Amino acid sequence: MPATPTGRTADDARTAAAAGPVPCRVVVCRDCCCGSPKVSGVDHAAQTARLRAQVPVRVSACLDVCEHANVIVVQPSAEGRAAGARPVWLGLVNDPDATEDIAAWVRAGGPGVAPCPDILALYAITPPRRRPAS
Repeated sequence: MPATPTGRTADDARTAAAAGPVPCRVVVCRDCCCGSPKVSGVDHAAQTARLRAQVPVRVSACLDVCEHANVIVVQPSAEGRAAGARPVWLGLVNDPDATEDIAAWVRAGGPGVAPCPDILALYAITPPRRRPAS
């Protein structure tokens, strides 16, 4: 079967559609500051493992917001994107309860599908590309 310009075949597209909707995902920064001994008192491996046990997780290199380590980005599902949702950046996620709140929100649908819990709004940060120029 011929591939599309993206390199996917029609069979690939049918398989993806049969697998169901694209879920909400989490990106966990783990580089120079996030996930390192620079942020003491946090079991970084346990945080990542706990999220992975609950939701789809991708580990990223530095997201360039080191002053907010540990940084977690909640990306909306396909349904959330269709509703106009954008990724939600959360900083200083250094508490196991916050990790649980993130996992629960993502399981509920995440940005654009489920309202952000008030407690997580306290962790919201502005991503680097959206910061005003100095």
